[in-house]
Amino acid sequence: MKPVTMADVAALANVSKSTVSQYINNRYDYMSEETKRRIEEAIRQLGYKPNYVAKSLKQKQTSTIGVIVANILHTFSTQVIRSIEDVCREARFHAIVCNADDNPQQEKEYIEMLRAKQIDGLIVFPTGGNIDLYQTMVKEQYPLLFVDRFVKDLPVESILLDNEKASELAVDHLVESGYRKIGMLTTSLHSNITPRIERINGYKKALEKHGLPIREEHYKGVDVRQMDQVLAEMFRLPEPPDALIAGNDLTLMEILKFAKKHNLSIPRQVAVIGIDEVSFSGIYHPPLTTIVQPAFEMGKQAAESLLAQIKGSDRERKEIQRFAPKLIIREST
Repeated sequence: MKPVTMADVAALANVSKSTVSQYINNRYDYMSEETKRRIEEAIRQLGYKPNYVAKSLKQKQTSTIGVIVANILHTFSTQVIRSIEDVCREARFHAIVCNADDNPQQEKEYIEMLRAKQIDGLIVFPTGGNIDLYQTMVKEQYPLLFVDRFVKDLPVESILLDNEKASELAVDHLVESGYRKIGMLTTSLHSNITPRIERINGYKKALEKHGLPIREEHYKGVDVRQMDQVLAEMFRLPEPPDALIAGNDLTLMEILKFAKKHNLSIPRQVAVIGIDEVSFSGIYHPPLTTIVQPAFEMGKQAAESLLAQIKGSDRERKEIQRFAPKLIIREST
């Protein structure tokens, strides 16, 4: 069958091709409702599908961005993605989401693949393992934005939580609640991932502020698979922690599994507070105290900033923008 063209739609709707083009590109502010209705009905009757490849070649833009998350299992990542997609949909952009799984090689392959598809820009939760590739994009002035992490000495717009403040809120609340042997567990520190390092630093500074000792045996950054063993070692200490801060949602899950496995009563035997809200925090028994990231606001800001880069808009540009965390007090502390 002969493919349906824009001219076919124009003929059936009794309008010009340029009017159909304006409708398809959402430029119809001054178009009558009757004209829009006829074009919409003609498109429906004919089953017309716009040729986005031809459109992108003509406009030199694909109206598509890429989002590369470091680990899609994090609740924060999925919330940010949702918000990015909402902004893109409103702006008539598409978002392609890829999961690097904290693997620099995988991240590199996704960046190269997405750029080969001529997407208009990238939002990346950087693994930090592709400095040369990031620098190349910066030199090319390719629209690029980082979320959750930044790369030192690289002038890329970055959207982050105030991570040290998040840990400070957790320690302050625990101290006010009477706890003094406060521990912290998070995922591996080996790759110098920004939020993990900053949250540990914030934890140490907050202990010092309250005149509490920093005990190396009470804070660890390890692979998720090692957490059960590390927690077992912590609670075999002569003075185990009486409160634990989970550095992220994956760590919180491991702490809760350990507590259940060893019949540790929360908060009677150990108080628990998690950095990152989780969907079950309010219905878990006991309900979990958490430090919340404004993930949807951060995703919205990331998408709007990247689209502004793509459109070349003249705006004030902050290299690093930090969002404030919020303490939600429940019964686990």
